Order: sequence, then C-alpha cells, then structure tokens
Amino acid sequence: MSLFVAMCLFALSMSISPGPVNFITLSTGVNHGFRSALPFVSGATIGFTLLLILTGVGVGAVLSRFPLVLHAMALAGTLFICWIGWQIAASDPDLILKKKEIPGFFKGFLLQWLNPKAWSACLAGISAFNTAAVPSRLAVFTLVYFVICYLSIGSWAVAGDKLKAVLGKPDRLKVFNRVLGAGLICVAVYLLAINAGAALPL
Repeated sequence: MSLFVAMCLFALSMSISPGPVNFITLSTGVNHGFRSALPFVSGATIGFTLLLILTGVGVGAVLSRFPLVLHAMALAGTLFICWIGWQIAASDPDLILKKKEIPGFFKGFLLQWLNPKAWSACLAGISAFNTAAVPSRLAVFTLVYFVICYLSIGSWAVAGDKLKAVLGKPDRLKVFNRVLGAGLICVAVYLLAINAGAALPL
C-alpha cells in the first residue's frame, strides 16, 4: 500500500466516523437543509486543518508538557458539545429558526479545537506518518485530509437533508432532535471519560 493511499484511508476513517461534528452536521441538515449546513461544514474542516498543521509543527508536543491545560480543554470541549446537544434536543420543530441560530462557520471552527476526537486524530496521524522526519509529508497529508474531511462531513449534511422527507412531520422531527441531542451529550461525556486518565487527555 502506498503512503498516499494510507493517508487517504486514515483521513476517511477518522473524518466520516460518528462524532460530535458529524452529529451536529446531520442535525443541521435535517432541520435546515444542506445549504444551511455548509458554513458549519466549512468551519469544521478549516478548523481541523489548522489544528493538524499546528500539531504537525510541534504544538501538540508542547501542550503535552502541560497536562492541566489539556484537561481544561477537554472539559471545556465536553461542556461546549453538551450545550450544543441540549440546544438540539430542546429545539422546537414548529419554530422557524433565525439564520443566526443555525450552527455556522465559527461554531464549526471552534468545535474542532475543543473536540477530543479531532485532537486524537491529529496526534495519531502526525505520529503514524512521521511528518516531523519528512516535512513535505505534512503538506501532502494536510491537503489530503482537507479534501477528504470536507467531503466526509459534507456527506452527513447530505444525509440529513435526505432524511427531511422521512422526518418532515413535527412529531417525528422532535423525536429525532431529542435522540440526536441526547446522543451528542453521551458522545461528549464518553470522549472525556476515555481520555481522563491518559497522558494526553485530548
């Protein structure tokens, strides 16, 4: 297997698997449609890409020397994700939400920096592909990840948009929002729990 193919498979498996960002994207697609989800998708992709670059140039190694900072970031991320989960669960499908209430670019960008899954993906990828030893690999890996990450997160928005036909009735949409919101909160708590005792809690 070539290094390029390995990078593609790694990026795909980490980007398309369920997690806080993809759950929020799915919810946005269901409640507001594909186009309304695109700013969040863009923010999440760019936020992750920047995090990957900074991790690749050594920020992750520096932060690992300050475990209390990492624990604080993990806790802040959990609270942020839980807050979004509560907003989804408590949303009223009968209300027409204003544009500013739809998760946008900044929320997607910030979420990646507070997302334990994103930090784990960055640290694992940088280590696995040894970008420190071969700097040109970081550029290739970043470009590959950007494209695959955007398409992967975007696919959740497409899935949500397609589910609108099934969940078109307010009572069905209400159940969907309750379940997805509760699931997002559970994911946030789970990510915090599995990383709580690690040397790198993120």
